[in-house]
Order: sequence, then C-alpha cells, then structure tokens
Amino acid sequence: QVRLVETGGGSVQPGGSLRLSCAYSGSSSSMGWFRQIAGKGREGVAAIDTDGTTLYANAVKGRFTISQDKVLSSLILQMDSLKYEDTAMYYCAADLRGPRMIPIQLLHPKTDVTALSAAYWGQGTQVTISS
Repeated sequence: QVRLVETGGGSVQPGGSLRLSCAYSGSSSSMGWFRQIAGKGREGVAAIDTDGTTLYANAVKGRFTISQDKVLSSLILQMDSLKYEDTAMYYCAADLRGPRMIPIQLLHPKTDVTALSAAYWGQGTQVTISS
C-alpha cells in the first residue's frame, strides 16, 4: 500500500521560498509533484525517476528543485522566486503515468511533465503567494 503525506505548504510573498516535503511509504517507482489551480485541472510540476533524473515544467524551470532521499523515504520540492501564479494546491504523487496511463520508470528528456499523471496521490497542501 502506497502512502503519501505532504507538509510544508503555506502563504508567502512574491519572490519568497517554500519547501514542500512528502513522506512516503510503499513506493519505489518514479515520483513527482503536481499542482491544481482553482478551476483548472491538475498538472505536473516536477518529476524524478528511479535513476534520479529530474524534469520540470517550463513554468517552474530554474525556480523549483525536486529531490528525493530514499533512505528517509522523503520527496522534496524546493520552491524559490515564487510568483502569484504559483498559487495552487500541491500534490505529491508516486508511480508516474504517461499517455493511456502507461507506467513511467525512466523519464525521457522530451517528456512533457505537465501531461503526466500518477497512480497514487497525497492529500495535497495549499501554497498561496500573496502580498
């Protein structure tokens, strides 16, 4: 049974930073962070595969960093230079899926992170950017 629990959300001013953590168990597959803006669908933000390869959505590239500590079973999303448009509910996910929900273990450099899905989800943590 895969379990994912996110912590670290909150409110911060534009230009600030937040660090999201996901404590997981039961997963040894590719993982990622997704977000859902109110009224829109959920989309991928950052992904990491079983080899440690990372990919990012263009909207966050250079500002967000995904990392994983397999010893502590923790997935981290470090978010810097936050913008108003980063306001969303953020979800930790495991067992990433591509089109037709085909499992992805290794990320291809041209993978569209925003189009990924996942088999397992956390409950989400709210991130709000406001002045």
